[in-house]
Amino acid sequence: MNYKYLLYIAKSYSIPIFTPIVQYLKEKEIDFSFYISNKVKDNFPQNWNEYTIFQHLKDAINYKPDFVLVSGNFVDFHIPGIKVQLFHGLGIEKKSHFKIRHFFDVYLTSGPFVTEKFKKLLQKYKYFLVEETGWSKIDYILNYPKENLRKKYDIEKNEKVILYAPTFSKKMQSAKELLPIIPEIIRNDEIWLIKFHELMNKEIIQKYEENKPENIKIIKSINITPYLHIADVLISDTSSVIYEFMVLDKPIITFRTQSRFDKGINILNTDELRTAIDRSFKNPDEFHENRIKHLNEINPYLDGNISKNIIEKLQDIKIHNRLPKKKKPLNLFRKFQILYHGKYRKGYLR
Repeated sequence: MNYKYLLYIAKSYSIPIFTPIVQYLKEKEIDFSFYISNKVKDNFPQNWNEYTIFQHLKDAINYKPDFVLVSGNFVDFHIPGIKVQLFHGLGIEKKSHFKIRHFFDVYLTSGPFVTEKFKKLLQKYKYFLVEETGWSKIDYILNYPKENLRKKYDIEKNEKVILYAPTFSKKMQSAKELLPIIPEIIRNDEIWLIKFHELMNKEIIQKYEENKPENIKIIKSINITPYLHIADVLISDTSSVIYEFMVLDKPIITFRTQSRFDKGINILNTDELRTAIDRSFKNPDEFHENRIKHLNEINPYLDGNISKNIIEKLQDIKIHNRLPKKKKPLNLFRKFQILYHGKYRKGYLR
């Protein structure tokens, strides 16, 4: 049975999440279309323009999809079909990752740790399904073309590359403390790449851009994946990018991380950073076993078949009519938010 899939993309950072799914749907000649926001249109891959793209709600409704795949937290309830949560990251430390907003019929979890938590939520709410498939962006990261990346980004072969990717959250962020010391500890044979979260305070970014040394580069691209491959070491805090980098089995340094303290070298003070970097270069395999352990819990699917898992699980749900009989709550407040922000173009995809 060839079901129809609507790929609902409200944010540009979701494009890599959908890329392997698009590839799989195309290979299997499965019917799919896009529903995207104006912001996404600006960053939309050119090779996707050959497909059907909706930017108006009525067109998405008239498409009558069997499944609506969403990587964000909200989906317009007017669109028919089974609403599927793909998740926008592996931010398992954040409570919002496990928040039920009553829009979705199916939650596709990344690994046992996440699945267990959603199974408990299922016992409480009883109206949705939880299926463990892996997170689709992992396919994208593992299959990303790695040839000549350093040359493409003008980085010499003998230069050590350190990627700093802080989160924006006030409770978890590290930028205010780490950014000032980076110019003091950077060495001549190193290139530092800094990828700010798109919600990072703009004043912090602007101030840093104006005063940074030449061997610090600010990444402007929405896509961090090529830089994950280029980097020898990642520095972060409690960002979900840590788990994306972890699948490449390279050293990680965290600053006051709030959970899973042994996923790499966790430092508590800024004066520990240089020592941690040197230690990482000296012994990059030091935390190899820990990385494997955490991935086994969070996203053990590293065979490049997550998109296949997703589509097969969804088809099975439809074929065997596995959705619970219990209906979703009315969810009036959040539905009103969708209507309000859609009307005034201030938020959700309409």
